[in-house]
Amino acid sequence: MDGLILETFTVGLATFFATIGPLDVAAVFAALTAGEAPKHRRRMAVRGALIATGILITFALIGESLLFALGISIAALRTGGGILLLLIGIDMVFARSSGSTSTTDEEEQEALGKRDISVFPIATPLIAGPGAMGAVILLMANTEGELALQVAVIASLMVILVLTFGMLLLASKIQRLFGVTGMHVVTRIFGVLLSALAVQFIFDGVAQSGLISG
Repeated sequence: MDGLILETFTVGLATFFATIGPLDVAAVFAALTAGEAPKHRRRMAVRGALIATGILITFALIGESLLFALGISIAALRTGGGILLLLIGIDMVFARSSGSTSTTDEEEQEALGKRDISVFPIATPLIAGPGAMGAVILLMANTEGELALQVAVIASLMVILVLTFGMLLLASKIQRLFGVTGMHVVTRIFGVLLSALAVQFIFDGVAQSGLISG
């Protein structure tokens, strides 16, 4: 059981790092707050991280119940969620912007005109985006009600959220340290891992659906 908990925690770390993308969030935050006072930047970072945490924890706790209420099976969730994560992973490998893990051009233009960007676009869709929401529901569903595994998923989520918050506070320094090339290298590595994990989710979903026997 201990090995399964560790595996669940590790998979959660890799999945949430890839779908939330702390480095990408920090880069966008640095660009959008370049002219702001340090105190205002810290306030927006704190508020954005707290709101995103509330959104993702809510999806972790009630997401599966919501799916059952809508008549969506775990097999369909695994297959559909796997396809979504695979598309995100492919975008990451090719260093392309994805609406599931980042802002679109239109959203970024709208954000440039805002004084407070903590709710939009920092909290959502940058941190608590469709990819992260889908991932947290999928990982929680995979625990099949085991409390220890659910705690492992939420713990991995909190680790990545704390990491993201730290990167928001140090956004400008991180951007200068890694540069565009360095950030793309990290993104591509996690894109490959996320793609492999997504394919496994698809395999599990199809197998559980009973569409293919044997």
